[in-house]
Amino acid sequence: MPPIRVRFKLLRLLTTLLASMAVVVASAQEYDPNGSLTFATNADPTLNPWNASAVIESNLINTILFDQLVRYDPTDLRPAPGLAESWETAADGLSWTFHLRQDATWSDGEKFTADDVVFTFNEAILVKELGANRASTFTPVDRVVKVDDYTVVFELNRPFSSLPYYLAYYSGMLPEHVLKGAENPLMVASFNKGQPVVTGPYRVGEFVSGAYVKLVPNENYWGPKPKLASITFNIIPDGNAQVAQLLAGGLDMVSITNPALLAGVSRNPDLEVVRQSQNIWYFVALNLDDERFQDARVRQALLSAIDRQAMIEAVLEGYGVEATGPIAPLLQAFYETDVAHWPYDPEGAKALLAEAGWTPGADGILQKDGQRLSIDMPTGQFGYLVPATLLVQGYWEDIGVEVKVETIEWNAFIQKAVVNRDYDAMLAWWSTPPTPDQSGYFASSAAVTGNNIPNYRNPELDALWEQGRAATTLDEQIAVYRQVQEIIAQELPYLFLWYPDMISVRNTRIGGMQDINSAANFQYSFDWYVKP
Repeated sequence: MPPIRVRFKLLRLLTTLLASMAVVVASAQEYDPNGSLTFATNADPTLNPWNASAVIESNLINTILFDQLVRYDPTDLRPAPGLAESWETAADGLSWTFHLRQDATWSDGEKFTADDVVFTFNEAILVKELGANRASTFTPVDRVVKVDDYTVVFELNRPFSSLPYYLAYYSGMLPEHVLKGAENPLMVASFNKGQPVVTGPYRVGEFVSGAYVKLVPNENYWGPKPKLASITFNIIPDGNAQVAQLLAGGLDMVSITNPALLAGVSRNPDLEVVRQSQNIWYFVALNLDDERFQDARVRQALLSAIDRQAMIEAVLEGYGVEATGPIAPLLQAFYETDVAHWPYDPEGAKALLAEAGWTPGADGILQKDGQRLSIDMPTGQFGYLVPATLLVQGYWEDIGVEVKVETIEWNAFIQKAVVNRDYDAMLAWWSTPPTPDQSGYFASSAAVTGNNIPNYRNPELDALWEQGRAATTLDEQIAVYRQVQEIIAQELPYLFLWYPDMISVRNTRIGGMQDINSAANFQYSFDWYVKP
């Protein structure tokens, strides 16, 4: 038998070893390695982040699948490394250099390199004829140049200080070795509706149209090993059905676009409500190619006729505040309240319309030069768009405007109103990056085919957006974006309704999720897990 001192050392060593093993076991038991999560999306997604139809039903899924050069920091939403490890801008602001990771691969094992970045931009996003989603955001980019396999330069035609923010916003990279040679790399059905080659922590395991998309771990992912066995998105168009399945345990998380659906959630101990401030603004867009709406007094009148606060209480159950423009309160340093407001004033609205030449006809409908003020207003079946549109219809009819509402399926609405601009008025929203640079939604260059849905054109505002992108100090940016907000609040290129609070309800068994904006949260899906 060894002496007491030796036995004591052995006992202490064994105790330390057992303690270490306990830590390892505890760590291993922090999550269920076979855990899976089930979410919902409202329509068949398009698995290509740059396809024009890849919007709300696709964005978050694509964020999981397609890594971006830049992510949002989960603490303050500033740009953080993704597929690019670092970046810097030239002294004149006319180029940005990005240094790429050298250990990233696609899900088929091919290396991710500068060629993929060059292809994504030069042969997809920057080819105007292809109509890439959000391409208008990148109009300052002339081209992307490969320096070496892991260095690219974005060459600009004018300064673009917010480029890293936009590269972090639903801007996944595409695989050159898969899509090169396609007539239109944004419209390859086997890629967009199948099992695309990706760089994200999960890949598509199965896609059953109209039913679900199942994601499984990407064995070739360059980052932390995913902690879930699968993530399934069930395709459920109706919000009521989504909440019903959440309450029944069939879904693990639901984004609540209609707060009325929260009834019953608070009584379920397995569910928690997460309320978040977001860069989102709801609006009514008027088609400004229609000469009836080109008079700012008409736009001011139509906004003054809407009781926005009553709508916030009725439709959002108070989860929101009236909007004055595209820069939300979340961006505290840039948010400007000392701008034109258009409070609910139906009599004032009538006076503005009369000033613009619109007077009641024999049937009570406003008319001008023999033309009735009749508005076609399509609406999509999503969230509270339909009830909100019907409320606007009522407010406008109260002041003598005829409104014809057409309710259509969500994807059909996107094609009709957003892609084809086939509408007189439409109610929708923009979810935007956490930057005051909102030029992609207003610039003249973004009209017709870009994100400037109303097709608004204003050279003075165009120049201010460019000044904001060129500004190098916070004080300079604040001054420029104050002017931007003053013009927008007066001109009303959109009729701004409200900034909503985003509400999600999730099962308490979910771990690893950040209580931050959705785009950023889904960029860190490798951290999600199911508690044991």
